Amino acid sequence: MSSVPHIVVVGGGAAGITVSAMLRQGDNPPAITLVEPSATHYYQPLWTLVGGGVFPREESARPTADFIPDGVTWVQDKVVSFDPEAKTVALSNGDTLSYDYLVVSPGIQLDWHKIEGLEGHLGKDGICSNYRYDTVESTWKTLQGLKKGRAVFTYPSTPIKCAGAPQKIMWLTEHYLDKHGIRDKVEIVYASATADIFGVERYARSLRKLVAERDIHPLYKHDLVAVRPASKEAVFRKLDGGDEVVLSYDMLHVVPPMSAPDFVKQSPLADKAGWVEVDPGTLQHTRFPDVFSLGDACSAPNSKTAAAVRKQAPVVVRNLQDVIAGRAPSARYDGYASCPLVTGYGRLIMAEFVYGGVPAETLPYDQSKERYSLWALKAYALPRMYWHGMLRGRW
Repeated sequence: MSSVPHIVVVGGGAAGITVSAMLRQGDNPPAITLVEPSATHYYQPLWTLVGGGVFPREESARPTADFIPDGVTWVQDKVVSFDPEAKTVALSNGDTLSYDYLVVSPGIQLDWHKIEGLEGHLGKDGICSNYRYDTVESTWKTLQGLKKGRAVFTYPSTPIKCAGAPQKIMWLTEHYLDKHGIRDKVEIVYASATADIFGVERYARSLRKLVAERDIHPLYKHDLVAVRPASKEAVFRKLDGGDEVVLSYDMLHVVPPMSAPDFVKQSPLADKAGWVEVDPGTLQHTRFPDVFSLGDACSAPNSKTAAAVRKQAPVVVRNLQDVIAGRAPSARYDGYASCPLVTGYGRLIMAEFVYGGVPAETLPYDQSKERYSLWALKAYALPRMYWHGMLRGRW
């Protein structure tokens, strides 16, 4: 190993850039190579509000080059495989990168192909989704055109990024219809593979009350498996058994199944479920001590959010520094995640919790209640803190 360790960071999303920026701070920073194919960096938490017509989608996009930390070498290519025994990473262009230490943060893979009949119809025919930059505007267009009938909002049976997002657009839709005097003309169905409206009881209690008050029709343990665009029908598999359920729709907001990227699933770094196998506290790989992982692709059982990355990044940086210095990892991640649950225009419940679904609120009032101040935090403060703080390694 050279006197200056070389760290390869795979993925230039929130996790990869934040870790790279933090590692470059201070005296004698390591050499860092960041592998990221995309020329555009997206602040994806804003897409809920883009789909609800609050912001144009361009507000969520910035050039990746603007956020590559000084001194970091950016390789604009895709990783195709890992060889942790040889300490190398193979790229799609045929090149191989060697490393002393590896940080794996490539994000999550959207498996649209697992929904039969969806290909070629996303973004039209009443089918929309906030989960992709090129389709998020279709949600707003579909919502504006909805005058009567049924709006269906889905949640898949896999782990997903931002577990609150499938219902956030539902609440915005409900509020939009109410403000335009046509709420009674549209049935709203929340068809979710989950067993409840939210996984943390403190916030689920508040959300169940809203479901009843705002006449939402929940269908739990229902997993979208197919769409029939010609007849505007959505097909669901019942996870507790029984016949398939077919629902007609006038608006169908689709959240795709998700998984670790294929090149992770097929690598020696993966656990049985395909995620990068890490200790949930130290975020160090359980079999390769020179490898760390954070963000959506790692196996830690936390909610997959940018807020989780904000807490994971300092842990990875500290523990990397410990390992480089020959010490045992000293920092621990407690599973913190935050989910700003948009419940309408100008109202929001802020869920904050750690491992085990234990609430961990940071503000001096009850965050399980709808508040405008929390909406303003999500819409106006958090994006600025992300672009100017977190990605610069300062927050």
